[in-house]
Amino acid sequence: MDKETRKNELIKENENLIHDVLVTIGENPDREGLVDTPKRVVKMWKEIFRGYDKTQLPKVTTFKNGHDGLIYDEMIMDDGDFYSHCEHHMVPFFGKYYFSYLPHPKGKIIGLSKVARVVDYFSAKLQIQERLTHEIVDFIWKELCNDSDCDTFPLGIALVMEGEHLCKTMRGAKKKGQMRTTKLIGCYKNDEKARAEFLGWVNNKR
Repeated sequence: MDKETRKNELIKENENLIHDVLVTIGENPDREGLVDTPKRVVKMWKEIFRGYDKTQLPKVTTFKNGHDGLIYDEMIMDDGDFYSHCEHHMVPFFGKYYFSYLPHPKGKIIGLSKVARVVDYFSAKLQIQERLTHEIVDFIWKELCNDSDCDTFPLGIALVMEGEHLCKTMRGAKKKGQMRTTKLIGCYKNDEKARAEFLGWVNNKR
């Protein structure tokens, strides 16, 4: 069996699975509003779980600090939204992320839009927020250190993620399911002043 035939078979099997789920919850999968729902769900899965597809891993662009004549040695900060799915109940958790790093004067600078792409990629699979926070930081740290002398590694990286978990909000305890996770490296962990500056910025953004 060729790959394309097997791919089409798997798509059909998944559509049948969604059809059966609709029956299980008491719905009529043949009513007008649901006729195409199995196809829509399977198509959606490919998009929101693209984090399993390694061919979609973001290509991170880095630049040598000072390549444009400006050497930057202060904190660089970024924040944005993230959307993921809890691996325990397969329902969404989502919220805000707050990222910062302090580049070495002779090290690398990362294209800021790439941070958002990395967050999106690692969020796009079944996750727990603790692991998600670590995966993002570990990946960006590796990219900033790649092909660099250890003496020019970033002086620190920090990430705070604040998410609402619907597995707690809409089911089970039915209480506000908010979680805050943090990953600090280098000066953000060891230097009280740097840590306070970053966390102060985070709290002001909230």
